[in-house]
Amino acid sequence: MTPQLAETLKDFPLYSQDGKGKEAVCRAIFALGSIRWYILEGETDGKDTILFGIVIGMMEDEYGYISLNELSEVELDYTAQGFGKLQVRQQENFQPTKLSQLKDNRLQRFLANLE
Repeated sequence: MTPQLAETLKDFPLYSQDGKGKEAVCRAIFALGSIRWYILEGETDGKDTILFGIVIGMMEDEYGYISLNELSEVELDYTAQGFGKLQVRQQENFQPTKLSQLKDNRLQRFLANLE
């Protein structure tokens, strides 16, 4: 876990934003291509960190838990197409923002369907 991620999750353990819906604060964003993980909270569990958030851009958009170790192991090999290997990356310089204020149409549609 990066120092930046540890700091942003410090006061946001699991279940700390439960029930806040689109007013929950997104603490970090991870991305791989058009797939985005909007992280709301997380806490260390041994040598791993368990995160909770919303994943957008896969077959189904959904809330869920993800292991930071698992997320860091995701890799797509596009060397045959000349792109090399792609890995999940944390968006740098992201400032915590309410979900309702993030400019992602697919995320906003997902949140609207929950109302």
